[in-house]
Amino acid sequence: MSHDAYQTLRVSRKDGVARVTIDNPPINLLSVAVMTELRHLLTALSGDDSVRVIVFDSADPDFFLAHVDMTATPEALAGLMAGLPDGVNVFQAVGEQLRHQPQVTVVKLAGKARGGGAEFVAAADLAFAAIGPAGLGQIEALMGIVPGGGATQYLTERIGRNRALEVILGAELFDAETAERYGWVNRAVPAGELDEFVDRLAGDIAALPDGVVAAAKHAIVPHDHAEGLARENDAWAGLVFRPGTTQRMRTGLAHGAQTRDGEQDLEGLFRGLAV
Repeated sequence: MSHDAYQTLRVSRKDGVARVTIDNPPINLLSVAVMTELRHLLTALSGDDSVRVIVFDSADPDFFLAHVDMTATPEALAGLMAGLPDGVNVFQAVGEQLRHQPQVTVVKLAGKARGGGAEFVAAADLAFAAIGPAGLGQIEALMGIVPGGGATQYLTERIGRNRALEVILGAELFDAETAERYGWVNRAVPAGELDEFVDRLAGDIAALPDGVVAAAKHAIVPHDHAEGLARENDAWAGLVFRPGTTQRMRTGLAHGAQTRDGEQDLEGLFRGLAV
């Protein structure tokens, strides 16, 4: 797949940096199409030695990457399931591929990221969030499930078990400064300075002498979460197929989930449901 063939991603390359802009209106939902194209793109870039840094941002100022599409069916996911690596589910596969990418992966978080979108942020090597508009949240508990795309493992590694439990069970939207203090993101940056900061850092990393980025990635390896991801998948699967979970998601959709207005305060929407 050539870079100009993607439907939900805009891809450009310059001076060793690939810039990937997520563009899946109306809210940058983590749909089957987005997951498919992200995995295709990461595979294509993994063998490209001319790219040293991949920066992810959003075409939507309000939403970086939303949660997984609540209307996705097993039939729609079948294509992704056919090519899964061993030991991970279809959602975990995105995060694990990102975590093991040979390039340095950077998230420029200028809007909200929830659920699978927040897991994507935690899976990246580096993440920088705009003070004010950025927000991070694991919304799954309010839907009657637990995260199934790596959050239980990535967050425990990044912020510790106690704060991971707070994030997952509290199911609140965290602002950039709190996310920085917890260690969920590298740094909270004034919104007007985020582009310049991330672009400079990405350019500086890409301009390092040959072999330095590869050596650093080789030496600083991601933790092996194989056992934890299996436990997470079991926990998620034990909840997601319950009738009450399906009904809660349907009610959420009927009240505005996956619309621009409803997603502004998705936590409040789900807490207010009578199901």
